[in-house]
Amino acid sequence: MITEHRIHFADAEKMTDVISQSVHLVVTSPPYPMIAMWDGLFSRQRSISSALKSGTGMRAFELMHQQLDRVWNELARVLVPGGIACINIGDATRTLNDVFALYPNHSRILSHMRGIGFTNLPNILWRKQTNAPNKFMGSGMMPPGAYVTLEHEYILIFRKGDKRLFAAQADKTNRRQSAFFWEERNQWYSDVWMDLKGTRQRTEDKQLRQRSGAFPFELAYRLICMFSVMGDTVLDPFLGTGTTVCAAVAAGRNSVGYELDPSFQPLILEECGQASDRGRRRIDERLDSHRQFVRDRQASGKIIKHTNQVYGFPVITRQETELMIPLPGAVEETTANRFRVSYDIPPHSGADELGSVPEKGLTEPTGQLSLFD
Repeated sequence: MITEHRIHFADAEKMTDVISQSVHLVVTSPPYPMIAMWDGLFSRQRSISSALKSGTGMRAFELMHQQLDRVWNELARVLVPGGIACINIGDATRTLNDVFALYPNHSRILSHMRGIGFTNLPNILWRKQTNAPNKFMGSGMMPPGAYVTLEHEYILIFRKGDKRLFAAQADKTNRRQSAFFWEERNQWYSDVWMDLKGTRQRTEDKQLRQRSGAFPFELAYRLICMFSVMGDTVLDPFLGTGTTVCAAVAAGRNSVGYELDPSFQPLILEECGQASDRGRRRIDERLDSHRQFVRDRQASGKIIKHTNQVYGFPVITRQETELMIPLPGAVEETTANRFRVSYDIPPHSGADELGSVPEKGLTEPTGQLSLFD
């Protein structure tokens, strides 16, 4: 099994290198309109700069979103029927002309995406713990002028058209092998994630750090496991430090990313270089966590009826019996900003230390797509 990953240092408004209906999942976090750290990026458009200088906040807000709209329009082109787009976004608060106001980025994106034909699925709130709850806004302890602190962000989830179909037998097999554990499903598919922490940048470049709003690896990894299958292609049109590519490597998916600022190249290359080791650690955590879940459940006297055919340990549902998680291996840079990753397919291991025995063999995952050949 091999996946391919490509990075473009270009504006994602025109993804000319991405074939129409070739992307299965989008995981991204754009610059947040009306957050001061991204003013410089948006203010390349003179009308936005003028609106900010004159203090007409809602006009600046709308003009910034019109820039993002051009990228969202491209998603409608490149996603396959049934493809999913996950957009991480936070609302903004700002004082202009002595008027403090909320700028609802999530609702503006929702409105546009629905307007161009996407179906909004249930969204996720995640508490970004780097946002300090004791940072008072307004009059502190004095009603009614104190303001609520924003401590969460949205993951907006959209589908293009109807549900994605898996008609061919190879695609059905790949989908079954891409399953996740029952207990993971219970955690991941909650509409509130309280266990993630915001990511602070590793770079010592203060200006670069101020232009990045990277989300944590676990956020991207979960979404990729939840909404795609092995061999799918994941797109991030606002790549930043490369977290989505790293998560795609860990999950056995292809990826393509766009980043406007070439200053991020060293960080992205570093992220890609560490992606395999990081992925193997996360996979080990998943398997160890499941084994502990089984031990705890068995210790409580509960019977687990099914057995995974690859690892030989008990699983709760029949849908988990063909689950397998390939381990990322060597990361090879084939050409500039293009990488290939090979994977170790787990062997049929016989009885697991929990005492179960696998039932039958398993084929290697199929259905891979390459954008780059």
